[in-house]
Amino acid sequence: GPLRPAAAPRRRVSRAVAPSAMFGQPKVEDVLKTPKWPAEWPYSEKDFKRQDESSDTYFYDTPRYVFHIDEFAVKALTKYYAENIPADSEILDLCSSWVSHLPKDLKTKRVVGIGMNDAELKKNERLDEYFVQNMNVNTGLPLPDASVDVITNVVSVDYLNKPLEIFREMHRVLRPGGLAIMSFSNRCFPTKAISIWLNTSDAEHVFIVGSYFHYAGGFDAPTAYNISPNMGFTDPMYIVQARKKAE
Repeated sequence: GPLRPAAAPRRRVSRAVAPSAMFGQPKVEDVLKTPKWPAEWPYSEKDFKRQDESSDTYFYDTPRYVFHIDEFAVKALTKYYAENIPADSEILDLCSSWVSHLPKDLKTKRVVGIGMNDAELKKNERLDEYFVQNMNVNTGLPLPDASVDVITNVVSVDYLNKPLEIFREMHRVLRPGGLAIMSFSNRCFPTKAISIWLNTSDAEHVFIVGSYFHYAGGFDAPTAYNISPNMGFTDPMYIVQARKKAE
């Protein structure tokens, strides 16, 4: 049928990091073990420029009922959620679409989606409510302080051009001890990904996302996991996550 999951026209932008690791590149899961964070936010405005700076609203106007990673990566992510998201959680799915990859049997108290396409969000059976919002224009999350237990973001962190503001907002809406799970692969829409993402490796992507948590403040040290199911054969899948500091 027309909704058959298919690989999206997303280009692989970086090589998968083989277990032996690229020369000079640590293994993905080791990147955040002893990170050397610069004293100040190390990025410039040009790092967040995109090849296509026209309105994101136009780009996301047409619904895309496809998976943006292959089925093996999807299964690995769903399994990770099953093992790491407690039952009866209130979840915010950032950059949400027609599917959230949550396990079918995971009982949730409430799932809120924020995304760009009304038709996609309407089709997502896991969402109890949703907001259509361009977070590259409006970084404020439409939720009260300390109102969710878990935040998920699937293969979309590389499109955020104001990540520091958004990660501060994520901190605001998470409950103390709440978990933010950023997952990504090495595929993207290259015209909409931020410049620095297109010019860095998978291991460097892990460092970049970890740095967003670090500079936003108020999170425990971020950790990285390589949940790629068949490294080098199917889409890689990486997790960078952090908990809001418990009060």
